[in-house]
Amino acid sequence: MRILLVEDDPSVADSVQGALESAGYVVDHSSDGEAAWFKGGTEAYSAVILDLGLPGMDGLSVLKRWRAEGRDFPVLILTARGSWSERVEGIDAGADDYLPKPFRVEELLARLRAIVRRATGQTNPMISIGPLTLDTRQMRVTVNGSPVHLSPQEYRLVSYLVQHAGRVVSQLELTEQLYAQDFERESNAVEVMVGRVRKKLGNKLIETRRGFGYIVEKPES
Repeated sequence: MRILLVEDDPSVADSVQGALESAGYVVDHSSDGEAAWFKGGTEAYSAVILDLGLPGMDGLSVLKRWRAEGRDFPVLILTARGSWSERVEGIDAGADDYLPKPFRVEELLARLRAIVRRATGQTNPMISIGPLTLDTRQMRVTVNGSPVHLSPQEYRLVSYLVQHAGRVVSQLELTEQLYAQDFERESNAVEVMVGRVRKKLGNKLIETRRGFGYIVEKPES
């Protein structure tokens, strides 16, 4: 999944970006409010981690503009501002969660997973579809209880499709979620990856909708 990290403190940004990438996320970083607003308005992100104290345009103004423009990705606010009134203002502006500095990276990752799950209609970190179980906390996939070895990109592919089960996901959307902007890749990279994943999980989980993309069907309730 692709995350936009908006943080102007280089040490905090480096620490958070490293933790996110180690947790399997593709990360775009912006240190300026104006640049962040533009990226969030033109690129596809699964979530945004947003600092409030930014040069160019403060984080609260960025968030208000996104929401006014209909950008509905979940937003986790990071800030050194700790007063309850500022937290309320951030939530009222459209933030999904709030984490004051200093913070533990483990808590940030847990809160990020939670807002992404809620945005996709999932409440449980363990998601099961047929014989497959996705553990979003441990970044593990099992089939009939047996662990499946997936590369980081393969895991991101499975995780994104499973968390968006019931919806056709285009190749373009998958490409945006699986690869960094400056990553060179073949034009059929997603198709090749889906083929590899099908061999590991079984051919029935990921269906191809010709001309539209891929879908993991929701289990019947």
